Amino acid sequence: MRVISGTAKGTVLYSLKGDNTRPTLDRVKEALFNILQSKIYESEVLDLFAGSGALGIEALSRGAKKAIFCDYSKDAVRIINKNIDKVKLKAKSKVLTGDFEICLDKLKENKFDIIFLDPPYNSDLSIKSIKKINSLGLLKEDAIIVIETDDEIKMKEDLKKINANAYDLRKYGRVKLFFLNRKG
Repeated sequence: MRVISGTAKGTVLYSLKGDNTRPTLDRVKEALFNILQSKIYESEVLDLFAGSGALGIEALSRGAKKAIFCDYSKDAVRIINKNIDKVKLKAKSKVLTGDFEICLDKLKENKFDIIFLDPPYNSDLSIKSIKKINSLGLLKEDAIIVIETDDEIKMKEDLKKINANAYDLRKYGRVKLFFLNRKG
């Protein structure tokens, strides 16, 4: 797992040991950031369920103004901090440890341009996160939420239930990326 482009291009990131996390594949990450390319510069990014922090770090490397990383796992937070130090982007980063709801509550004074949601597959944490993000008003006017999942059908059904505006879907083998924008 490496940083694809920008100031930290080519840096190999630390990852968590074990089966509890699955880093976004480099080819998926590259495609994702090609799609988001025009939105990244000077953006404020939230990497929720951050794991190794690779998505937020990629955004910072490509010119994001600020990234906040949240993860429940103390091991993940330790890896995120090591990775941020390794790419020398500490000044633009903030790392929070805790349940996603607690992290989001701590961020209620913030507004984000891009939010990455990559929770454990086979969970309803994406939908719960979107509800909480919307209730706290964490999205700027042209904000984008990107959800990574492996269950396209379930995600489509869940997004309909909460009346979320999914405007794009990209498929990369098992991985599906849903792109949502803020409802008027």
